[in-house]
Amino acid sequence: MNIALFSDTFFPEVNGVATSVTSLFNTLNKRGHNCYVVTTTSEKNVIFKDNVIGIPGLELKKLYGYRAAFIYNSKAYKLLKSLNLDVIHINTEFGIGQFGFILAKRLKLPTVYTYHTMYEDYTYYISKGYFDRFSKWALREFSRSAMLSSTEIIVPSMKTEIYLRSIGVEKTINIVPTGFDFSRFEVEDKEEIAALRKSLGIREDQYVLLCLGRIAEEKSFDVLIDAYKIYLDNHKEDVDKTLMLFVGAGPCEEDLKKQTAKLGLEHRIRFLGKVLLTEVPKYYAISDLFLNASITETQGLTFMEAMAARKVVLCRFDTNLLNVITNKVTGFFFRNEEDFQYKLIEIMNYDKNQLEEIKENAYNSIDLFSDNTFYKNVMEVYKNAIRKNW
Repeated sequence: MNIALFSDTFFPEVNGVATSVTSLFNTLNKRGHNCYVVTTTSEKNVIFKDNVIGIPGLELKKLYGYRAAFIYNSKAYKLLKSLNLDVIHINTEFGIGQFGFILAKRLKLPTVYTYHTMYEDYTYYISKGYFDRFSKWALREFSRSAMLSSTEIIVPSMKTEIYLRSIGVEKTINIVPTGFDFSRFEVEDKEEIAALRKSLGIREDQYVLLCLGRIAEEKSFDVLIDAYKIYLDNHKEDVDKTLMLFVGAGPCEEDLKKQTAKLGLEHRIRFLGKVLLTEVPKYYAISDLFLNASITETQGLTFMEAMAARKVVLCRFDTNLLNVITNKVTGFFFRNEEDFQYKLIEIMNYDKNQLEEIKENAYNSIDLFSDNTFYKNVMEVYKNAIRKNW
């Protein structure tokens, strides 16, 4: 099958959509399909290399360095027309996505559209607090129009499906969680991990709390800092036993550093900045507990990465995670900043066997998100789209 994936973002960029599209691209090509990606590039002209078509785009620095391309490119159109495509799979509503819809209409091809992002949670990047209700309405209508133009719709979770139903989407919605290769998160070189901890000045007896991902407002890392402060204030005897690490970069990094300084936590919290995608598994490996307070995720890939790395997960409760985490079986939930301290103490007091059981349960539970399961589910959607387009 010849498939074109349309996405504004792709490897080596680090975000949920890039991870999902890259995973699908690799999965399809590994199984003998001809899969292409149409994405943006910093180059001045269209490029075509290793099945990736790059269209020049304008960098949007306030949106994590995303690039926006125009909705049509004649050179890319001619190139794509020559590939004898069977399916067009659109992963963004904007520039590149609109180009995908134009191509599908002209070539009379079926379109599969994946709704990755709850855009209403991101309107502050556009509205800055002004006309927020209008911004949410406009994005909602824009997304809905994309779905009406699609042959099949994919969402990564039940939470996303419920949201789409609430805004009036009546078409068939396929829940297909993003799959990925778990094996790359299993780092077995203990000497390498020990060396990385040492290079970061982490003592052998220190308990490392890992916060990993894009440092942005919707990720609620500020909640974790406030919660950690409450824990430290109420457990002064343990003040030197833990260390919180932030791995990643983004528009809120400086704000979080200021928050850390204001709370007097400079010696308890470290910001390591952006690391290479290939290095990410090592940072899971040096940690003892993975933390996340975001309630805007459509799937939560970092949760599953941590579980694949056999790390205990402590996250703020969100209905989206009910299919991913079972409290005290595959991970732990906290409700708010005050509750965080009790859950952290509880986890730290578990004996080794109890923790190993939770890690094993978590690892076994993520088979639903394997790349093989992902492949089978996506192929079924593609076949349905082709049948509907006959």
